[in-house]
Amino acid sequence: MAASAGASSGIGLSQSPAHPKQRCLGFSHSSRGGASKFVSFPSGFSLRSIDNTKELQLPRITAVVKAQAGPGQMDVDQTLSPRVNSVKPSKTVAITDQAAALLRAGVPVIALAAGEPDFDTPAVIAEAGINAIREGYTRYTPNTGTLELRTAICQKLKDENGISYTPDQVVVSNGAKQSIFQAVLAVCSPGDEVIIPAPFWVSYPEIARLADATPVIVPTSISENFLMDPKLLEASITEKSRLLILCSPSNPTGSVYPKQLLEEIAKIVAKHPRLLVLSDEIYEHIMYAPATHTSFASLPGMWERTFTVNGFSKAFAMTGWRLGYVAGPKHFISACAKIQSQFTSGASSISQKAGVAALSMGYAGGETVANMVKAFRERRDYLVKSFGELEGVRISEPQGAFYLFIDLSCYYGVEIEGFGEIDSSESLCRYLLDQAQVALVPGGAFGDDSCIRISYAASLATLQAAFERIKKALFALRPAVPV
Repeated sequence: MAASAGASSGIGLSQSPAHPKQRCLGFSHSSRGGASKFVSFPSGFSLRSIDNTKELQLPRITAVVKAQAGPGQMDVDQTLSPRVNSVKPSKTVAITDQAAALLRAGVPVIALAAGEPDFDTPAVIAEAGINAIREGYTRYTPNTGTLELRTAICQKLKDENGISYTPDQVVVSNGAKQSIFQAVLAVCSPGDEVIIPAPFWVSYPEIARLADATPVIVPTSISENFLMDPKLLEASITEKSRLLILCSPSNPTGSVYPKQLLEEIAKIVAKHPRLLVLSDEIYEHIMYAPATHTSFASLPGMWERTFTVNGFSKAFAMTGWRLGYVAGPKHFISACAKIQSQFTSGASSISQKAGVAALSMGYAGGETVANMVKAFRERRDYLVKSFGELEGVRISEPQGAFYLFIDLSCYYGVEIEGFGEIDSSESLCRYLLDQAQVALVPGGAFGDDSCIRISYAASLATLQAAFERIKKALFALRPAVPV
């Protein structure tokens, strides 16, 4: 869902002890990282990145607070919770922040890392939000969302997805990510297992860990369009299996699960009374024909055990409005509501008015959303054609969302003077940021180190310029393995 807010990080200019004469971009983050090194840019700037693992990680910031006054004062214990230390920071957020910092510093970076539509929020939605402010609709709403919005969501799910809910079976949250988090917390106990097909959205395993559950990763193949093999799913289920997370259309691959495959998965799920399903459908309206969307809860016997998660960020270009929702059986949804009541309470009153307007735009967002999807498709077609002409590159053509998850592992194994060896998606992304000044996300962050993710939520002209830069940088490498 791909999509959604992540942990906050601060960026500024700092002096590195390891490079006393060089001004460097410094990063601080609330989660763990690893040992760091510096990569120089042609412009003279330095990019801090991580050499601890094959995944790009933010450095761990260790702080010891010394007493400033009087004898007998003691150092403050800066120990963090083991739960927090087990979680990796979001790499999409980190790289997006890096790109923004470089742009502010004058480096002409093209940022293709964030999962955020480049379109403005449709005018009818924006006006609804403005009117809410003007009319004084600025107070707390009910914890689970306004009845008006939850009723509209129920109607949408019935008309577009073929699944029936009542308003008390819906919780509106501050984005779909919060909805996912609360669903996982509601049903997972310490030691439970959460089954996640890879490649996966970066937050799924970390959310499972924050719930003291164990992520169980089921690999998929680019040759199979990154769709999970039901046999591998069945082999992964144990008595500890509590939740299966599905995302269709997928972030990061753009793959769409056909109805027949979902039916096979549903038959396996039905054999295990304890196994629930979280269906992340945030990209459902960004589809490229002939692909079609099927809601998992609409399959026989699956309504009773499915959390349906959706939101307004992607299809309606409302990322900053922070509005998502989860629907499901009342017993589970009440648990999500309980968590939210002690966490954030209700979502923004203004955003909820805007959400009602979004759902009034017509089936699947009407012509406005259809025009966005048309533009996304044009961009997808350009990138697929362009990268497809490069020797050794492997592509699974996206059927939805706005990401290209592309296998560039043929360029691994090259030693670059002054840079080092390119041996992973992380080092290749650092190389492309250094040499091409294009910010991409390493596939290792999504569970597949052979690939990188390109977000084509940018204008066609921007994508054309980015491709030419990437092509030039890759040409300097040449394929490292026979193709």
